[in-house]
Amino acid sequence: MKLAFFELEKWEQEYIKKRLKNHKLMFFDEELSEKHISKIKNADGLCIFIYSEINKKILDQLPKLKFISTMSTGYDHIDLIKCKEKCVRISNVPFYGENTVAEHTIGLILSLSKKIPQSVSRAKEDNFNIRGLEGFDVKNKTLGVIGAGHIGQHVIKIAKAMDMKIIVYTKTQDKKLSKKLGFSYVSLDNLLKKSDVITIHCPLNKGTRHMINMNNIKKIKRGAYLVNTARGEIIDTKALIYALDTNILKGAALDVLEGEEDLKEEREFLRGRLHMENMKIFLRNHLLLKDKDVIITPHIAFYTREALQRILDTTINNIKSQGKLNRVA
Repeated sequence: MKLAFFELEKWEQEYIKKRLKNHKLMFFDEELSEKHISKIKNADGLCIFIYSEINKKILDQLPKLKFISTMSTGYDHIDLIKCKEKCVRISNVPFYGENTVAEHTIGLILSLSKKIPQSVSRAKEDNFNIRGLEGFDVKNKTLGVIGAGHIGQHVIKIAKAMDMKIIVYTKTQDKKLSKKLGFSYVSLDNLLKKSDVITIHCPLNKGTRHMINMNNIKKIKRGAYLVNTARGEIIDTKALIYALDTNILKGAALDVLEGEEDLKEEREFLRGRLHMENMKIFLRNHLLLKDKDVIITPHIAFYTREALQRILDTTINNIKSQGKLNRVA
């Protein structure tokens, strides 16, 4: 098979070469774009990450493509309808880092509660004045978890060990799970009203895009904190900035941003190549980056050596099956 890989580090490329010796492999450090079409037009399979958008225009130029393997759990960056039309199979990595992402989430919560970024910054400036660095205990605080899949469940387990009270919003409820982990289900509105800290762990789809928006962000308990390690588009950035500016939210910690791919390509903004709505989101993200009450990490909640190894192993098995393993479409 002819296989094209995108967004891989050198050690990942070497590992794949050893595991897929009998195939013709092409590697690209960056995300897939139309400039690569001439080199990959005869590819049987693609291996991508979330920054490679597979749309109709690209798919129409890959006549021999049989499958796409995304090295992520989410697959909203792939045109499912066009893939189905062209009989292109799509596989993902359903489980790789539920503990990994959960650990990062808890790290962000503690960074907010103890004002760790501000404290480190001040100490590095030889300033050991503690005024303004007062934090809060997470013990006995209410943690609102949106989405109780594998990652959400790990967050709940760790938070329970810190004596936090847990409430959960999901579309489907599992009474056995809630009893086992010690949490109660609530509506989204009640979660927003009652939580001291809100953390998001649901997938991005049509139903969850802008789940947190201008209509419901005003319902959040005043002085609460918002954490997102899922997908940036689940939160309407305009609403988030409003909540921070009006002190509805006391702070936020974000590993993902709406339109974060445009931040990676800032030169496109400078050249005026972004659509107007993307430009607005781009500028709002810069406001968040400068906000002292907002912690931002560069989409690294998944990024540990152990999780990357699990992603690689699952992806290689998906490729060997030509997209039949862990098939999502």
